[in-house]
Amino acid sequence: MAFFLEMEDKRLDCDIVIYNILIDGFCNIGELTTAREIFSGLPTKRLQPNVQTYNIMIEGFCKNGLVDEASELLEKMDSNGCSPNERTYNTIIQGLLQHSETSKATKYLKIMVDKGFSTNATTTTMFIDLLLSNQVDENIRELLPKFG
Repeated sequence: MAFFLEMEDKRLDCDIVIYNILIDGFCNIGELTTAREIFSGLPTKRLQPNVQTYNIMIEGFCKNGLVDEASELLEKMDSNGCSPNERTYNTIIQGLLQHSETSKATKYLKIMVDKGFSTNATTTTMFIDLLLSNQVDENIRELLPKFG
């Protein structure tokens, strides 16, 4: 943070990559308030969050049990001109499943597949575990990748 503040004091241009690193660092140490403030302040610095910025924030929210905030941020992405990618959906789905929000996770799984994205190994395994314990609808199986 000190290095970042020094860069700002010297009026050195900080691009979105620098801010992504900073936001990620704060999310990783559980300082979500600071990460959220930096994220929210990007437009005042004439920077727009990119898909990586959103993914970092969504993952930070999920890791800290704030899955509702993660879902809200995902919903705002498109309206802010940034399309979610495969990582975005896998991240939110895993966060929701870890917090027993299976119906929301299933909703995002369907959206993800409709957009042509696939689940990664972790997301697929989590859904398979839920299928085996009869915690999700059997029809979910057709949305998961086929393993040969």
